Amino acid sequence: MNKEIQRGLNDRLYEKRKAAALELEKCIRQCVEDGDDAKIRTIVDQLCHDFAYAVHQPNARNGGLIGLAASAIALGPHVAEYLEDIIPPVLACFGDQDARVRYYACESMYNIAKVAKGEILLYFNEIFDALCRLAADSELTVKNGADLLDRLIKDIVAEKAATYVSVIHTAPEPTPDIPVEENDPSKPVLAHEPVQDPSNEPAFSLARFIPLLTDRIYVINPFTRMFLVSWITLLDSIPDLELVSYLPEIIGGLLNFLSDTNVDVRVATQGALDGFLAEIKRISELKRAVSEVKAQNAARATPEAMGTKAEVENKASVSAEGTETESLSEEFVNEAGVPVNRGRGEAPDNARQAIDDIDEDDAATSNFNMAAAISEGVYLPGQDVKVDFAKVIDILLSHLDSTEQEIQLTVLKWIESFFEISPDDLLPFVPRFLSLLLPTMAHDNGQLRKAAEKVNTDLMQLIMSLPDSVEDGKRGPDDETTESQPATPSLLTRQGFVAAMSISPTTSRSLSPSAIGRRSLSSDRVRGRDDESIMSKLASTTPPVAVASSANDESGLEEAGPSSSASKMELLLDYPATVNALTLHFLNEREETRVAALDWLIMLHKNASRKILAINDGTFPALLKTLSDSSDSVVTKDLQLLAQISYNSDDDYFASFMLNLLSLFSTDRKLLETRGNLIIRQLCVSLNPERIYRTLAEILEKEDDVEFASIMIQNLNNNLITAPELQGLRKRLRNLDTKDGTNFFVSLFRSWCHNAVATFSLCLLAQAYEQAFHLLQIFADLEITITLLIQVDKLIQLLESPVFSYLRLQLLEPEKYPFLYRCLYGLLMLLPQSSAFATLRNRLNSVSAIGYLHIVPPTAMLSSTAASSGTSTSTSTSSAKQVYNRFKGRIDEARWNDLLDKFRTVQMRHERLRRQAQTGSGAPSSSDVANSIHPGAQSANAKQVAAPTPTTQQAHHHRSALSFMSGSKSVGSSGIGSSPLANNANGGSSGVGSRESRIFRNRAR
Repeated sequence: MNKEIQRGLNDRLYEKRKAAALELEKCIRQCVEDGDDAKIRTIVDQLCHDFAYAVHQPNARNGGLIGLAASAIALGPHVAEYLEDIIPPVLACFGDQDARVRYYACESMYNIAKVAKGEILLYFNEIFDALCRLAADSELTVKNGADLLDRLIKDIVAEKAATYVSVIHTAPEPTPDIPVEENDPSKPVLAHEPVQDPSNEPAFSLARFIPLLTDRIYVINPFTRMFLVSWITLLDSIPDLELVSYLPEIIGGLLNFLSDTNVDVRVATQGALDGFLAEIKRISELKRAVSEVKAQNAARATPEAMGTKAEVENKASVSAEGTETESLSEEFVNEAGVPVNRGRGEAPDNARQAIDDIDEDDAATSNFNMAAAISEGVYLPGQDVKVDFAKVIDILLSHLDSTEQEIQLTVLKWIESFFEISPDDLLPFVPRFLSLLLPTMAHDNGQLRKAAEKVNTDLMQLIMSLPDSVEDGKRGPDDETTESQPATPSLLTRQGFVAAMSISPTTSRSLSPSAIGRRSLSSDRVRGRDDESIMSKLASTTPPVAVASSANDESGLEEAGPSSSASKMELLLDYPATVNALTLHFLNEREETRVAALDWLIMLHKNASRKILAINDGTFPALLKTLSDSSDSVVTKDLQLLAQISYNSDDDYFASFMLNLLSLFSTDRKLLETRGNLIIRQLCVSLNPERIYRTLAEILEKEDDVEFASIMIQNLNNNLITAPELQGLRKRLRNLDTKDGTNFFVSLFRSWCHNAVATFSLCLLAQAYEQAFHLLQIFADLEITITLLIQVDKLIQLLESPVFSYLRLQLLEPEKYPFLYRCLYGLLMLLPQSSAFATLRNRLNSVSAIGYLHIVPPTAMLSSTAASSGTSTSTSTSSAKQVYNRFKGRIDEARWNDLLDKFRTVQMRHERLRRQAQTGSGAPSSSDVANSIHPGAQSANAKQVAAPTPTTQQAHHHRSALSFMSGSKSVGSSGIGSSPLANNANGGSSGVGSRESRIFRNRAR
């Protein structure tokens, strides 16, 4: 350059620099005309080193920038050869501290790009990086200049990125890419990037750009985020680039953009994500259509589809042109249904036109045209695009626990779409997915909660669509209705789950189950590389042995058929990991999450009972512990699962479950008090009540902790009397005429001996009134405690309930049930004069005129009334004798004497342990035991006592009263001749004696 141009470019005034640049432009034009390439390079080199790189001389840098732009304009079509010298200094000026330098750099690059056009794409990464920084520049003028340059670059990319090939064959070194193995099936394979000659490689390459985009997408500046979203939207809108194949590299950053405080950023990002989702849906549908068409073509190519062998040979003899014309006339019709004949050369163009003219209102016609285009071999955009859905799902799940609700909603929306796009890719992530999804179902936001519930329902349907693993005869208690339904074919492979939900009515009517299987299998063959990707993902989450077996099984997949594909899908679901993830949610603070976890376990056990929840599994103790949950819904679901596990199980398994349940009750008495009745009733609803009561009775009979056994028997007895779920069991107990009923009663009686009142009520339920009266006689020899009186009080209240309505009606037939009166009057003798005493006395007084005669000893009654009522008495005696004989037969069969001895022994043990607990001493002596059993048989040492103890008085009083009820001669006609209470009344103070005497007279009355 001459001196004047140099001085002009160094001037501080823009007008002089512009004039010098015009002179420089003329000079270079002349050199281009003369072909003086050396001088041009010398001038460009001088502009770069003497001006553009003059860091501390802003005027010189501004002059160099305008000079480089003028040089590019002057070079025109020849600028491509000099861009490697012109572009770097301009890019360096983008980072200058002076805002004016940065602005002029934008202006210079704008002019250069306007001339270079497609050639500028060779330096797209560098320019994009500079624009990314300038988008957040503090100077408004710089931002405006960068915006203008950005628009120009976008226009160039939209127009030429997919097709432009540089005239310079030596392309710049590509930016480092993510290392990917050559045969890695997860590597995207694009239709426009086949292995080709480097001289024909497009100037723009997504493979070189994606690492830079991945590096910049985690910025937090809202202006930079808007810049990135705009570029991502642009690149995605270019069909031949297929940016969606690199979705795993950018979706994580886009999801983070949704948490931006700027509304514009969130709206733009949501639009970009919606575009990606719509595109992968379209690609999935296209691939499914391709696989179905290929499967149909393969089916038609078989001899069975084409007819007999002679017909096949006849078709083969037809000319190729005639065959093609006939097939086209059959397959291609217009909207009016008129066949359209086309020649070979017209088919691709018309097929593409059919694809372009797809109308949403005419889905059947569009699908038909798509099938025809695929049959003709027409390339449809997106049919060769590979998207690593597993990586996308992994990234989505990592954002599901975000604190931003908009991010969570977007993730759930995407995952819901994957049930149609690629359901099998979701299976390896089920354990992790459930760990994040179930807490979201208890979110305070209603919209988010509904979205999570919808996804949870879809995921359950996906798992249930897997091959049925339930053994025959091992169904759960709620599965009776499913047995009558037709079995669903286990052919759901890659797109089987989607096909089952999306097949149109007309298509589903025309397809048989075998055809559906062929479609699914062909889809697997088409996506062979995806199968390799799935096996590689399975290797990362499955033990090596399982992976090896899966790989071996896959080699024979095509020969094995659809069931083998379904089995491979089932292998992708890690059942143990899923159960562990669900078990952890038992400790979640939200009730909805705990209930959802139990729902999942119930479903998994129904679907694959052989794989999960064994009795020796670590999950079983967690299920038992969950019975202590504060929520009734959680406990109900837990009981449903436990019942389902125990349903149709062997006796050892069931006994182990009952034993563990009793151990839990024994260690957690609060649970027994608050939830014991609920747990027993729910189990009786789901399982066989008789089996439950038999097993519990056998265990409690041998229980060492007699206090716990007594409490547990009391709870079981209360449920037996009051629970509506046990109505059938109560009816069975009343039928002691059969051997099974008697055996069941005996099994309960031996265990019920731990609780005296429960044993007595059991006899009342079984209508064994004579045996119940014998129990009351043993009661007289026992210590009457407050606990026993409270239980008797409750029994009196239950006698007034509808359950014992048959018993109250039997009071009207004293000749048939004479011992019923004695049982009830015996209870009356045991009770103090309380509200329960008054209740029972009123009930007996209402029928006293009928039943009193049958309480008096038969000898006394016959001696006093033989003359006047001989006929009536004989009839009554005959009826009573018949009932007695019937009970006598039952007594002999059940060995009632042994049962009474068992009751006496168990109650002696209870009394001995109770005394030990009260006194804190060792084992009592034999005389103490004898006195506790027969308090009337005093030893010689006891005569030295001045007055009997209250306990002895009470026991003797009850025994005397019961002896009177049984007609014993040990009591005089007055009823108080030998009573200690009478002696105490005569020898004690008149006030106390008269009160006690009055009470006793009332009782005797």
